Amino acid sequence: MSDSGARYRAKQTVVNLVLALAACVALVVILVVSVPRDESNRIKEVNYSAIVDQAISSSGLKLIKISPPEPWWSNLAQLNTESADAVVNFKAGFVGSNIKYIGYTQAFDANPTWLAFQLQATTITGEYTYKRFKWEIYQSVIKNDPAKTMDYIMVLNYSKNNYILLYGVADQKEYEAFANQVVDSLTGASQID
Repeated sequence: MSDSGARYRAKQTVVNLVLALAACVALVVILVVSVPRDESNRIKEVNYSAIVDQAISSSGLKLIKISPPEPWWSNLAQLNTESADAVVNFKAGFVGSNIKYIGYTQAFDANPTWLAFQLQATTITGEYTYKRFKWEIYQSVIKNDPAKTMDYIMVLNYSKNNYILLYGVADQKEYEAFANQVVDSLTGASQID
């Protein structure tokens, strides 16, 4: 009898362990399913147009103001008058989807060191022309997967030491649409010295 009792207790221990494991897994599944998750966008939209207008009035700079195509929206717009590199610049960023982003920097009286720093680890690969304005296209010498924000940069030297850089992750046609908006803003506001 003691043999059968020992076998019964050993078998019962395994059954109890399996039942306890199943109960734990069920409890974890219930917790994962029932706990609410915030699925809202963590990137907040900013009022790009109002920020550009305010920066123009407070600084007196000839800032560009573009109208991004639908459904693009702005997540960044800021004037930097006291940057570490002593180059006054305005930066803006636009989100097109979960993976598409185009940013621009408009720099005033930039020095060669500033431009070289912006273009580090890139090489010139082409150009794009719109309304007599020629953009130089730079691409990263390292192929990143997924692509990084500064892997593709379009540079426009529109006046003396004033530059506009477009960069991000998007399709060529989308870059061209933003470049056209920039040039239209430049020519429409007579910002070329």
